[in-house]
This record gives sequence, structure tokens and C-alpha cells, in this order.
Amino acid sequence: MIEFKNVSKEYDVGTQKVKALDNINFTIEKGQFTVILGPSGSGKSTMLNLLGGMDRASRGQFSFAGRDITNLNDFELSVYRRDVVGFVFQFYNLIPSLTAYENIAIAGQLTGNKKNAEKYLKQVGLSHRKNNFPGQMSGGEMQRVSIARALAKSPELLLCDEPTGALDSETGIKIMEILRDAANDSNTAVVMVTHNAEFASIAHKVIRLHDGKVLSIEENMQPIDVQEVQL
Repeated sequence: MIEFKNVSKEYDVGTQKVKALDNINFTIEKGQFTVILGPSGSGKSTMLNLLGGMDRASRGQFSFAGRDITNLNDFELSVYRRDVVGFVFQFYNLIPSLTAYENIAIAGQLTGNKKNAEKYLKQVGLSHRKNNFPGQMSGGEMQRVSIARALAKSPELLLCDEPTGALDSETGIKIMEILRDAANDSNTAVVMVTHNAEFASIAHKVIRLHDGKVLSIEENMQPIDVQEVQL
């Protein structure tokens, strides 16, 4: 389980302190697909950075599976990022000189997961693209490779930062199906940051942010099918 207890994050901007997150509390269970909604500047990216171990809270406690992540040292945080967290970014971040297969395989090697990269290519429907380089693929295909790369780590927590933001609506729906299946099939906690409120209806949990505060937390007992989303 993921738990935030009274988490706040402040940044120094000149002589001022800017509060990006203010006294945040929530829990996320394994196997849940959670959407974090909010406009630009609401604190979504800051929350994702804390969850991913890329930043530290100023106050409060963040725990994962009963382990306090808040006070880990730099080395321990790097191990947490390597062994626990998978990342999916808006702009893919694939290595251009490696094929789709190689981009996925290298992620598994880094974490000691020797499972065949072809399994993950098949999972995202790209077996036929295994020998293609990123420059030979469409944006949607590159994003699917990015997701396969993240899944190849067998992460307990999969963090997604606006993964459909640069894609057309049809491709975006395909990406969302893959992400929700990852939560349902592998018991991974999937957390997606987005400004698109239409995705709330397919999530198990929705956390709404505004100006660094939680406006609401909604549990969705009957998420709709991804294909029913109107983008």
C-alpha cells in the first residue's frame, strides 16, 4: 500500500517559499488504477516526483508497502527507483540508437529481470516492430514501447505523466487500455497524472488537486470500459 500522511512540499524561490503541496493525505492499494487530476500548477507533477523518489517531502511521511520512503538516503532512493518504480513519460524518452526490443531488454537487465522482452512487446501489440528504431515508429508506437520498457522492470508502482498528451484520441484510448490492464493483471499500482477529466470514469480512484491541496478523493467501484471514454 502507498500512503501519504500530512505530506507537504515547499520550494525556495528567491527569498520566498512556495508551497507546491499542502498537507496531503491519501492511500493507494496494489492493483488500483489511480488518476491524479488537476490544472497546471496544482501540484500533480510534484506529487509524481515524490511517489517516484525523485524528490523529498518537506514535511510528513510517504510510505510504500510499510516502508518509510521519506527519510531514505540518496543511495536507498536510487535502489527504490530501480527496483520498485516504473516510469512512463509524455515524450517517451527512448534511446534512439536502440531497437524497440533493445530499449525494453535493457530495462529488464538493469533490474535483474531476465524475462524475454518479446513478452512485453507482445503485451503492447508491437511484436512486429521489435527490430525498428524509435525514428521508424509513430508516436503511439513509441509510447507503447515506453510502457513495455516500464513493465519489463516488473514494477510494483507504475507512474505515468500525461502519457496520452501528445497522442491522437484513438491512440490514447489504446494506451489507457494497456495501463489499466497492467493494474488489473499484474497487481501493480498504476498512478497517472493528467488534466483530462474524462479519464476519471475509468479509474478505481481519483485524486483531485488544486493549488497544492486535495479537493476530493473519489472511489469508483464500477469503472467504465476504456472504449466508452469520449475524448
